[in-house]
Amino acid sequence: MSFLTVGHRGVMAVEPENTLRSFRRAEREGVDQIELDLHLSKDGALVVMHDATVDRTTDGAGPIRDLPLAEIRRLDAGLGEQVPVFEEVLDAVRCPVQAEIKDVAAARVLASVLREREETGRVSVLSFHDEALAEIHALLPGAATVLVASELGPDLVPRAQAVGARLVSLDLTRLTLEVVGRCHDAGIAVMAWSVNTPQDWALVRALRLDGAATDLPPALGRDLKEEEADRI
Repeated sequence: MSFLTVGHRGVMAVEPENTLRSFRRAEREGVDQIELDLHLSKDGALVVMHDATVDRTTDGAGPIRDLPLAEIRRLDAGLGEQVPVFEEVLDAVRCPVQAEIKDVAAARVLASVLREREETGRVSVLSFHDEALAEIHALLPGAATVLVASELGPDLVPRAQAVGARLVSLDLTRLTLEVVGRCHDAGIAVMAWSVNTPQDWALVRALRLDGAATDLPPALGRDLKEEEADRI
């Protein structure tokens, strides 16, 4: 695969994270894919937000699971942006999407949406939770699954294989050439999060990674890499 640049929650360093504004800018800036996070609202909507509560990124408070979608929609997610639902993101951008799910219940709803909208080819499903990815793999065998992990021990490759993942997304600060080699030997590509500084990009190159999730527009990331190269 060619190197994959993923816009982490859009371009969250310069726009309100996980908003349509952030995703649209990420696409305009030339990311290969955008990454977003999904939780279920009280009434079963796929709400695009990283945290389990609305407190940090909106002017509201409370767990997403306890709030109906209508109430979540009245919140300000930054610069007047609404909290989007997953279907709106699919309509707002054309680039591929990495959708991170937090639990099995969200996996089932997501699988239904992808099937109904015939979007399994454009959407990769990510999760730290093996059970959620296994559910997606069972419901939608053709969908791409991505195991996200912070622990990189000997069970990493078997875990990825068990949920049908051909790509793993790993914490850059924990990665080693040995871990990358184990994955590559098993035919599993490796991307890292979050890659923002010149030092991060240098490590990505040294580790021979297949992709990176970044909070910055790609052009800004390239400028940082070039500045670092000029100093070497």
